[in-house]
Amino acid sequence: MVTQQEAEAAVRTLIAWAGDDPQREGLLDTPARVARSYRELFAGYGSNPLDYMERTFEEVGGYDELVVLRDIPVISFCEHHMLPVIGRAHVGYLPTDRVVGISKLARVVQGYARRLQIQEKLTAEIAGAIDKVLKPKGVGVVIEAEHSCMTLRGVNTPGASLTTSHLTGVIRDDARTREEFLRLARGS
Repeated sequence: MVTQQEAEAAVRTLIAWAGDDPQREGLLDTPARVARSYRELFAGYGSNPLDYMERTFEEVGGYDELVVLRDIPVISFCEHHMLPVIGRAHVGYLPTDRVVGISKLARVVQGYARRLQIQEKLTAEIAGAIDKVLKPKGVGVVIEAEHSCMTLRGVNTPGASLTTSHLTGVIRDDARTREEFLRLARGS
């Protein structure tokens, strides 16, 4: 386990490597701030997103239509450059005999997003968790995000975003259900 002091020393090294003086007044507290912010930004490593869905509800009153939660904020970090990936997730499932509180869907997204990631894996992990716990007829996850590793550096393409999807069960296999999920995910 890396200590707070070791993390702060690493930040001081990066400040010096970038060409500044880590002992400069404006930078004295920066290593501690960066270490604390990274602890928050990478909080997903301290949680098991499956645990968020432990409590499900079987009294669904015969409800058997899609459940879709749109516009869940995604804040993650590219595992290749450790730069922000910021976007929105749209998550849905077709329940069999139980549902989960909608805040739990947002927590699952955050639990996986707050790690070093690639968007494709993140999309699949979210869908897999929902599928494993709820065992629905199908799951759909769409993520739209801007990757700072290509918008702030590299090809410098601000405004470009990546869209990924992961569909399972009837949401993948039934054209009408797939179209309904994608229409609801788009908000149209």
